[in-house]
Amino acid sequence: MSDFDKAFPIILEFEGGYDNDPNDPGGETKYGICKRNYPHLDIKNLTVEQAKEIYRKDYWDAVKCNVTPWPFNLVLFDTAVNQGQGIAPKLLQKAVGVTEDGKIGSVTINACNNAGIDKIVSFLVLRALRYAQTKNFERYGRGWMTRIFTLMTKL
Repeated sequence: MSDFDKAFPIILEFEGGYDNDPNDPGGETKYGICKRNYPHLDIKNLTVEQAKEIYRKDYWDAVKCNVTPWPFNLVLFDTAVNQGQGIAPKLLQKAVGVTEDGKIGSVTINACNNAGIDKIVSFLVLRALRYAQTKNFERYGRGWMTRIFTLMTKL
C-alpha cells in the first residue's frame, strides 16, 4: 500500500462528509473539498473517488509528499489540506531546520530522512501556533487542536 493510500483515509476521517457552515470561509464543503477552491464542482454530489484524485493532485503531489518519508509526508499532507499548500512546506522546513523556501528538494528530504520524532512534534507545534493566530480560532480552534493530537496517534 502506498503512503498516499495510507494517508487518504486519515484525511477523510478529519474532513468528514457534506457541510455548508455559513461561518466557514470555504463555503459548501464535502470530504474537505470546498466550493471556494473548486467553484466548478458540484460539491454536494462529489464522490470519494473524485475527492481522492483532487487530494492526490492538488495536495499530495503539489507539496511533494511522494518524495518525503512517512510520517513526515502524512503531516505535510494534512497541513496542506487544512492550512494551505503554500504554508505546509515552509512549516516542515522550519521544523527540520532547513531554509524555509517552500520548495521540497534534496536538502529538505535529507533533513526528514535524518530526523527523529522530535521534528514531527516540532512540525505539529508550529501548526498549533499558527492555528492560534487565526481569526477563526475561537470557533474552530478546539477542532483544529483535536486534529493535531489525533494525527499524533496515526504516526
